[in-house]
Amino acid sequence: MSKPRTVAVLVGSLRKESFTRKTARALAKLAPEGLTLEIVEIGDLPFYNEDVEADPPANWTAFRRKMKAADAVLFATPEYNRSVPGLLKNAIDVGSRPYGSSVFDGKPGAVVSVSPGVIGGFGANHALRQSLVFLNVPVLQQPEAYVGGVAALFDDRGELVDDRSKDFLRKFIHAFAAWIERHV
Repeated sequence: MSKPRTVAVLVGSLRKESFTRKTARALAKLAPEGLTLEIVEIGDLPFYNEDVEADPPANWTAFRRKMKAADAVLFATPEYNRSVPGLLKNAIDVGSRPYGSSVFDGKPGAVVSVSPGVIGGFGANHALRQSLVFLNVPVLQQPEAYVGGVAALFDDRGELVDDRSKDFLRKFIHAFAAWIERHV
């Protein structure tokens, strides 16, 4: 890594014992030296409403500032009804507006989806990628990160204990670090 990089991590789950948040924290621990992952909280963002854009809520402004300061963005999402949770979509809407001022424009990104089921949030992962194309986010294509059976991967302290998953997530975050370097 040529210089230290910061990755804003958007976690699409509010649940206290969220597997998505646990996965994001595991990725932060597995990241190469010089790559810092920081979770940017999105649960308190009011729904996007263009009518209040002239005097935006303070938490919209703070969110946009944090996102602009990051070198890259990691979207960590569970799957709700074969798509992304509303709070993650809302954060994308808040960050991409007003039109022409998107905090995501050109920022390298990656998607990791998690699910207790076997397909690892495939539907959410791909639904999210559709929005990222429009937002001009160059998204890491390989390796794809669908983490299935996530409920069995962590201990009661929230630590990743599955060695195969740990190896895979390490490869993923290292590939993302290289992707970031190619795109910043």
